Amino acid sequence: MSDRNRIEFGGNTSANQTGSYSKWIGFIFIFNLIVGTGALTLPATFAKAGWLLSVNVILYLALISHMTVTFVIEAMAAANAVKTWQSFQVLKRSYDFENSHVNDDDDVENVEISSGMEEHAAERETDDPCATLLPRIKISKRLDRMPVYAQHSTLMYYRLDEKFELGEMATLFFNDVGRILFYLCICIYLYGDLSIYSAAIAKSLRDLFCDHVNATDLANFTIFDSTMDSLNLTLSNNETDNDAVTLCWQAHTLTRLNVYRLFLTGFIIIFGPFAVFSVQKTKYLQIVTALFRWCAFIFMISIAVKLLITEGAKGHPPTVNVFGIPALFGACVYSFMCHHSLPSLLAPIRNKHAISKILCADYILICIFYILLAMTGIFAFERIQDLYTLNFIPAQIDDYSFRAKLLVGIDYFLALFPICTLSASFPIIAITLRNNLQTLFLDMTHFESYNLFVRRIFFPLLAVLPPFVITYFTESLTSLVAFTGSYAGAGIQYVIPVALVYYARTTCRELLGSGVVNQFESPFRSNYWLVFVLLWTAGCVSLVTLNFFFEI
Repeated sequence: MSDRNRIEFGGNTSANQTGSYSKWIGFIFIFNLIVGTGALTLPATFAKAGWLLSVNVILYLALISHMTVTFVIEAMAAANAVKTWQSFQVLKRSYDFENSHVNDDDDVENVEISSGMEEHAAERETDDPCATLLPRIKISKRLDRMPVYAQHSTLMYYRLDEKFELGEMATLFFNDVGRILFYLCICIYLYGDLSIYSAAIAKSLRDLFCDHVNATDLANFTIFDSTMDSLNLTLSNNETDNDAVTLCWQAHTLTRLNVYRLFLTGFIIIFGPFAVFSVQKTKYLQIVTALFRWCAFIFMISIAVKLLITEGAKGHPPTVNVFGIPALFGACVYSFMCHHSLPSLLAPIRNKHAISKILCADYILICIFYILLAMTGIFAFERIQDLYTLNFIPAQIDDYSFRAKLLVGIDYFLALFPICTLSASFPIIAITLRNNLQTLFLDMTHFESYNLFVRRIFFPLLAVLPPFVITYFTESLTSLVAFTGSYAGAGIQYVIPVALVYYARTTCRELLGSGVVNQFESPFRSNYWLVFVLLWTAGCVSLVTLNFFFEI
């Protein structure tokens, strides 16, 4: 799951970029965009699906995710080309209009075409929108310059200089039905995002304040729980059932589920109203959350490695467990999600020709990082929580040395990590969802004509209340991540890029012809790759659906 401080799914955001940065800064930004809180669900899914199967699946899903990222880049370049073509047409009509007035007023014949060949050449020239940018001189001279100018037509059409978000590209290339389906997919994904954020924050607060036991001590769990963790390991909701009867504090009657719901309600009451307002995103917030995230991941890997060195492997995950594939699929798709925010990062990169290398290096490094995080965790701990930071809840200690206090401080830092980062992103996701819901159901050209309740209250409530209801009745992050990643996430990461690049290619062939080549074309240019991704998506979603059916 990425840093959602950069999400802009719809709206007119394709303004010219005022800032730019080097390819190395772009490499870091894209890495931070992809690596987010979703990675915290990977160790649990690795432990469930088996370490060998998980490594192979995550590598395969990373390859397909990278493939669809190249589709988004190609579609973005095509959107730039279409807009450039439209601008050329406007200039051409303006020039032709002014030129016709000059001929009528002055009665001057600027161009004399004496042969049928010259007349045919002039007609071909005036059909080229690029020609309208040339100086207003005689057509015969302009024709002499056209062969040289045509050599650079590709560079003028296909660019990545202007940012086109997914919503803008969907509006440009899709019909009305396609746009509605696009916004429905986006809204479902954002609903899943908000549900995951709410559950993760409430669970972290509950486990931090309630009496807790060492997460690595299997003696504190029943044989039934251990059996379920090692055999079924899919999307069960036993955790919610167990917390409904387990006391939070031994001296009080509140159960862990009651306390979870109290924290959830308080969180929604505090952060839910932000959906009514606008939140100005700043680079300082992004820098702070990025540093916070990096420190947390480094601490988790370091502690797991230390435990493996000093105490040996306590975890004994299976090698292969096919029952864990659906949850693993959803978590991996969710963890590689960057397609929605990628245009915002690509446009400011100065060296556009290095983008493909940057993305390839990012995906390789991220795969290594994810595998390292998950593999160290599943072998270092006997039991993996569905949110990995919950394995680092600080325990009561009798040692008050500096080293012991430092370790406890790190544990508290890790426990607070999802609370701080997700709380900062929650209002932005809620506002983004509200805007997309308004775009889906309202006529935004007459937005001010709607009454105050519709404009300011109804849609913020529609954005916040459904995630609250969902997470009120389930705290299973595994289920939420699996559903969000397997359905809406697969739509954003697989189906939408395929549809965008297909219709972008069709539109550009109609407007520009096949002679102008997209220099940012995906290496997977054959339509067979598009069919392969769609078939893969259909197979995975069917598998997940079948698993849900058997669970019910």
